[in-house]
Amino acid sequence: MAWYKVADGLDLSESVIKKVHAGGKTICLIVHEKNVYALSAWCPHAGADLSGGWCQDEKLVCPYHRYSYDLQTGRGAPGQNDYVTVYPVRNEPDGVYIEVKSWLEGVKRIFK
Repeated sequence: MAWYKVADGLDLSESVIKKVHAGGKTICLIVHEKNVYALSAWCPHAGADLSGGWCQDEKLVCPYHRYSYDLQTGRGAPGQNDYVTVYPVRNEPDGVYIEVKSWLEGVKRIFK
């Protein structure tokens, strides 16, 4: 596991959704109601870029088909039967960090 710096310090008073890159992944960095979240940037339903979406009712809403994903768990709304990956995120004084597990780490866990 590795932590990647993806942005300088964030102003938590403003809502933000932006696309960042960490550990070979494309991730949505989200500031919503003074909390920071990191979710996969691609909608599993239609492949849309979720960084073009918006937050509503503690969910990230896809700009294409209005599918929504919980900011904390990544679970889709009831009936969607899908989810997006949620990444651990830290907002430190020197910047924002996202933890990304490598593909190799996942394979190693299978064989333990």
